[in-house]
Amino acid sequence: MLTALAFVLVHQIDQTIQNAIAQHNIPGAVYHLERDGKVYEKAYGDRALVPRRERMTRDTIFDAASLTKVVATAPSIWLLIERGKVELDAPLSRYIAEARGDITIRQLLTHTSGLRPDLDLREPWQGYETGIALAVKEEPVNRPGYVFRYSDINYELLGEVVRRVSGQPLDVFAKREIFAPLHMRDTGFNPHQSRRIAPTEFADGVMLRGVVHDPTARRMGGVAGHAGLFTTAADLAKFARMLLRGGAPIFKRATVTAMTSVQSPPNVLVRRGGGFDIDSGFSRPRGTIFPLGSYGHTGFTGTILWIDPQSKTFYIFLSNRVHPNGKGVVTALQVALGTLSAKAARVTPKDMLPPRPGGEVDWITHGDDVANGIDNLIAKHYAPLRGMKIGVLTNHTGIDRSGNPTIDLLRSASGVDVRAIFTPEHGLFGAADEKIGDARDPVRDLPVYSLYGEARKPQPEQLAGLDALVFDIQDVGVRFYTYVATMQLAMEAAADAHIKFIVLDRVNPINGVAVEGPLLHGAAEDFTAWHDVPIRHGMTVGELAKMFAEERHIGVDLTVIPLLRWKRAQWQDEAGLPWINTSPNMRSLTEATLYPGVGIVEFSLSVGRGTPTPFEVVGAPYVDAERFVAELNTFKLPGIRFDPVRFTPTSSNFANKECGGARLTVTDRNALQPVKSGIAIALALQKLYPNEFKFNDHLLRAPLKLDWSEDERAFRERRAKFLLYD
Repeated sequence: MLTALAFVLVHQIDQTIQNAIAQHNIPGAVYHLERDGKVYEKAYGDRALVPRRERMTRDTIFDAASLTKVVATAPSIWLLIERGKVELDAPLSRYIAEARGDITIRQLLTHTSGLRPDLDLREPWQGYETGIALAVKEEPVNRPGYVFRYSDINYELLGEVVRRVSGQPLDVFAKREIFAPLHMRDTGFNPHQSRRIAPTEFADGVMLRGVVHDPTARRMGGVAGHAGLFTTAADLAKFARMLLRGGAPIFKRATVTAMTSVQSPPNVLVRRGGGFDIDSGFSRPRGTIFPLGSYGHTGFTGTILWIDPQSKTFYIFLSNRVHPNGKGVVTALQVALGTLSAKAARVTPKDMLPPRPGGEVDWITHGDDVANGIDNLIAKHYAPLRGMKIGVLTNHTGIDRSGNPTIDLLRSASGVDVRAIFTPEHGLFGAADEKIGDARDPVRDLPVYSLYGEARKPQPEQLAGLDALVFDIQDVGVRFYTYVATMQLAMEAAADAHIKFIVLDRVNPINGVAVEGPLLHGAAEDFTAWHDVPIRHGMTVGELAKMFAEERHIGVDLTVIPLLRWKRAQWQDEAGLPWINTSPNMRSLTEATLYPGVGIVEFSLSVGRGTPTPFEVVGAPYVDAERFVAELNTFKLPGIRFDPVRFTPTSSNFANKECGGARLTVTDRNALQPVKSGIAIALALQKLYPNEFKFNDHLLRAPLKLDWSEDERAFRERRAKFLLYD
C-alpha cells in the first residue's frame, strides 16, 4: 500500500511530520492520504514517551477529540433527519422538553446557536445527566442565527437529542448504525484497555490512556456529543470513503450533500456544513490548495480529517500532541499538511463555492492571543452598549476573531438596539471603487448610509434618536487611507448631535512602533490628509480618536474599547488576528506594509492596480526595467529587494499598456522603511526620465527628500500622551 501512490511530494510530508516530532510538537503520528483508491499511509515516531517509550504503529488507536462531532454525533443526527425522526429547523425544545428559547437543530450543527464555548468547570460537578442539565440551562450570549461561535455545548445537546429520539445513548446508536455497518472495528467510546491506545497527558493523578482527554466529556462519563470517540486511521478512511461514494450503505446521497455543504446562515461570514467545517478559522487543514468547498474537522488532541469531494481525495492525520505534558502545537503543521497533501495528490484548485463579498478571510495560524475592541466588548458581555440605540460605522473589516461581522454581533446582543449602518469608502463589502449611495441591507433590514457619496459626514437626521455611534473599521496605519478621515468627520457629527462616540479599537496592522515620513507643515487638509500626522503614524484608530478629540477640539463624548494583550511592536499576524482585504486593492499584509511608500507615487505611474499584486510592482511604459532597478539599488535601502519586471495593468494609470518597472519584495519588514522606499522610487524616475515622469505630490505633501527624522521625532513626542498601549 505504501508504494501505491506515485506522488512526488510524499517525502516532504514525511519530513514535515518528522520535523514536528523533532521540535517536540508531537511524539508521533499516523498519516493517511488517499485518492481514487491509491493510498499512502505511514506511522512516525512514538505513541508513548512516558512512563516508557513505545513506537507508533499504523493501527494505533487515538483519542479523536472533536472529530467525535463529525464522525459520531452529526452523522447520527442526520440519520434521524433522514428517517423523519428529527427536523433540521425544528427547535431543540421539541426533542428536549426542558430546553428554553428558539435554538434550532441547524443552529446547533453549525455553531450558530449563540451559546458560549463550553460548560463551566469551576464547580466540581460529575455525571452525564448533570452535564446535560447544565447545558440545557445555558442562555445564548447572542440571539441564535446571527453569529458563529464554536461551542462544545451545541454538540453535547445534539448527543442528548440522539439519546432521547432514538432511545439509545449516542455511543450505542453510533456503533450500531454507523461504525458496525462500515466495519469500523476500533472506533467507539470508552474503549477496552489496549496497548494500541495512544496516551494523552496526566490528569487526576494518572496518565490518561483509553480515558477521554476532554475534561467535560470525562466528567460526563466518557460519552458526549462533542468528544469521547476513539478511532484509527484505517477506520476513519472507511468513513471518508463512505462520504465520497455518496453515503452508501449508511446514508442517501442527498443527506451526505446536506451534511457536507454550507448550512450556516448567509449573514454569517464563517461557512459551516451540517457538522463539518468548510471555511473558518478552524479550516487550517485545507491548506492553500484544497478548494473552497472541501470539508473536514480537527480535534484538540491533534487530529485531522479533510475531504475534497471534487478530486475524491482525503487525508487523515492522527497524533496525541498533548502527550506527555500538553505543550505540543500543531496549528502550523495543519496548514503545511493540507497544502502538501493536495500537492501530493495532484489536486487542481477549483473552488466550489463563490467568494464572499469583500474577499475571503486569511485566518492566522500563529501569533499571540490579542483581542481587538470587538472581542473585548464580547468579553464584557456588551455592557458598555446595553440599553442604547446605536448606529454602527463599519464595513466588511469589522469582524471578531471568529469572523463574525460586528453588525451581527451587536444586533444579536441582549439590550443593544442597532438602528442604522454607516459605511466608508468602498462600501459595506469593501468592493466598490466609486461613489456610493444610500441603501438598505436586505439581510439585516437596516438602512445603510454611505459616507462616501453625496455626504462624507453623518447627517443630523440620520443620527436622530440614536444614543451612540460605534466605529469598527480596520485601518492600515497610513495617512492617506481614508477610513480614519471618515472617523474624524463622524466624531464631529456625533458631537453636534450630542451622542456618544464609541471606538472599538483595532491593531495597527503594520505595527505601532514605526513612525515615518513628513508632517503636513500647514498644507491644506483633505480626505487623504486628514490631520497633521506623518504618512506612517504608528497609532491605532482608538489612539487617533483621542488625538482628534483634543487637538481638533471636538467636544465629543468619546469611549475607546481597548485592545487586550497587544504589544506595539506586533504586526497583525504576530497578534494572531485574521486578515481580510481592507479595500479592493489592499489584499495582504505585505501590500499594506509597502503601501506607505508605493502609495506616494500612485498618481504618477502604475502601482500595479489591475494586476494580481497591487502595490508590489511599480512602473510605466517608458521605463527600462533593468536600468530602473540598477538605479534603485544605489540607494541601498534596507528590508527590500527590487527586481526587473514587465507587467500590464488592466485599470488605473497606463491601463492595458505594457509597463517596465520593478517588483518589490520585502526581505525584512522590521528593517524596511517604506516611505523612504517610495521617495527613492520617485527620485530614481525623476533622474532617469525627467521629461516623462511628472511627480504628483498630492499624497506626500512635501518635498522629495529622504530624511524626515525631525518631523518623525517631533511627532513621537506629540503622540506620546495619546498612546494606550505599552
